[in-house]
Amino acid sequence: MREKVYRFMQGRYGMDAFSGFLIGAGLLTAVLNAFFGSRILTVLSWAFVIFAYSRIFSKNRGRCIAQNLWFYNHTKAVREFVQKERGRMRIRKTHHIYTCKKCGQKIRIPKGKGRIMVICPKCRNEFPKRS
Repeated sequence: MREKVYRFMQGRYGMDAFSGFLIGAGLLTAVLNAFFGSRILTVLSWAFVIFAYSRIFSKNRGRCIAQNLWFYNHTKAVREFVQKERGRMRIRKTHHIYTCKKCGQKIRIPKGKGRIMVICPKCRNEFPKRS
């Protein structure tokens, strides 16, 4: 059975980030449809899933690569924001993050040092903060 699936998928595009997003969007609209019971949500959830699977089983690799590249280019800002926030959440366990009132520079200060004078590395502004 495994061999049959492997032979069937040879030459096909397969799963990528855009297909995963489409399947997730289809599942989300299906869950929303369970609460609201709308025909539009039913059609939309099926459209997402069918389009995702048509991309997964497609043999037109160039078109699928172009669609995935388009998806990456249009979601770049969101992905960078999420990545930056994950980093900030990791850092917040050991550091405080303050913003300079003068220039807006973010400054990372280690926790547990008591009351200290923070010097902005950009504008050299000094201000007291508790770490």
